[in-house]
Amino acid sequence: MNEYDRPPQHFAPNVRDTRPSKFKIFLKNFLEWVGVFLIAFAVFALVRTFVMAPFTVPSGSMEPTIHVGDNVFAQKVTLNLGQDVEVGDIVVFKNVEPSAEHETLIKRVVATEGQTIEFIDGVVYVDGVPLDEPYTVGTTYELVPTDSVGQIIYPYTVPEGFIWVMGDNRENSADSRYFGPVPKENLIGVAFFRYWPLDRIGVL
Repeated sequence: MNEYDRPPQHFAPNVRDTRPSKFKIFLKNFLEWVGVFLIAFAVFALVRTFVMAPFTVPSGSMEPTIHVGDNVFAQKVTLNLGQDVEVGDIVVFKNVEPSAEHETLIKRVVATEGQTIEFIDGVVYVDGVPLDEPYTVGTTYELVPTDSVGQIIYPYTVPEGFIWVMGDNRENSADSRYFGPVPKENLIGVAFFRYWPLDRIGVL
């Protein structure tokens, strides 16, 4: 075969490699993870703001129902929908005493606006009816209120826009007997579930 009989040679054009570099792949994956993180954070923030939030019990004022250091969830749906809390609810709220040791407290609602409360022989009476409170320990007695509250004279009628709260541990609880009624605007949520410790996990 002479040179004229050889098949023509074809040369591949100089094609540029369009595959993404390792850096671009890394950057793409990184941005995807950042996006996932931001979405998860946004969902968490929305749930914490509008649905429920965790809370650690700071004192023994709610014993034996809730112990010091227990971790509970407080739901915010009731408040965000404009519904009122009810007598017997366990609520988390901002302390009405700004200089107090604990900024946030947890107590039980004993009376709501318009109801009259008094203590007779260690028993709580609301609108003249003794409360059946099997979850409490100790007897109820009057406490000397703080200077910012002024004198509380019983029977006492809870003013509009306020609630009266007390701890289940009646002889070891600084509550409305001490700092007066709590403004509804101070409410954070209604405690409904203890998630820690595991040996006491359950609905409140």
